[in-house]
Amino acid sequence: MSQMIFINLPVADLDRAKRFYEAIGFRNEPRFTNDKAAAMTLSETIHVMLLTHEFWATFTDRRRVDARTEAQVLLCISRDSAAAVDAITEAAGEAGGTLDPTPKQDHGFMYGRSFADPDGHIWEPMWMSAEAAAEGPAAMSEAD
Repeated sequence: MSQMIFINLPVADLDRAKRFYEAIGFRNEPRFTNDKAAAMTLSETIHVMLLTHEFWATFTDRRRVDARTEAQVLLCISRDSAAAVDAITEAAGEAGGTLDPTPKQDHGFMYGRSFADPDGHIWEPMWMSAEAAAEGPAAMSEAD
């Protein structure tokens, strides 16, 4: 079995968050969704658990930060092409997200943009040339 990642995100409005993630290509998994949490699947290995603030608080006694004003992580996901990076980013904007809260990157061999969901969590979709990735860091620094 390949490894999977389950990203847990606190959200203020569970229904709004579900609609946002569905609009950018995630699929809701009803078997693991209720009035406190929603399981959202992007691929066989990438899953996001949207948790109400109250439910989130049962997982940790650490203070929950406001992702609209503070950052703890930037969630980077790969896409198949630069056009796919633009497509998911534009879909996020149309669904109520904030476009490009971090600088756009275009290094020729790598292209990336960003969006923030309605709760402020920043996602960075990126594409990288398979040839540049195969050649390693030296080829990437030469391309800059």
